[in-house]
Amino acid sequence: MEESRMTNHGPIVATALDIKKADAINTLLVHHIGILPQKPGDLIRPFALGLWNEIRPLLRPDMSVMSLRRATSAFLHSKQYYFACAQSDSMRHNIDGNPTEPLSADDRQAAQKRLVVLKQTQSKPAPAPVEPKAPPAPVVSKADLIRASLLGRRKLSDGVAR
Repeated sequence: MEESRMTNHGPIVATALDIKKADAINTLLVHHIGILPQKPGDLIRPFALGLWNEIRPLLRPDMSVMSLRRATSAFLHSKQYYFACAQSDSMRHNIDGNPTEPLSADDRQAAQKRLVVLKQTQSKPAPAPVEPKAPPAPVVSKADLIRASLLGRRKLSDGVAR
């Protein structure tokens, strides 16, 4: 595995896309949470285990839990988040963004494996666009063909002139 390439980046910073994902989470909550980056260049910090149980009660009453789950999932399954988790010195952080404990070796390795999978899926060529097939020719019975030729016109039994 390319562990050195994945773990020697130093602090992982947020991109504009990461900020959009963090903003999507914050807009669903009654107030912003400190663990999420606020602007490009802010650190991506791995969540403490069980942090969902602290975030969930902050959901605005007019928002659905499923929306919060999807927004949180989009952030937690991003490439930058996996890079942050894969670092050899990565720490988990509480809701305010303060470090609580180091990531376990298993969690770091899982993040590294996920990055390898993401890299493989990104390097695969996009499938060629499939051209739509022409609609099948109408099925014309032999009797219809004989009848049409005898009548001198191409009107078939389904009533459609061809």
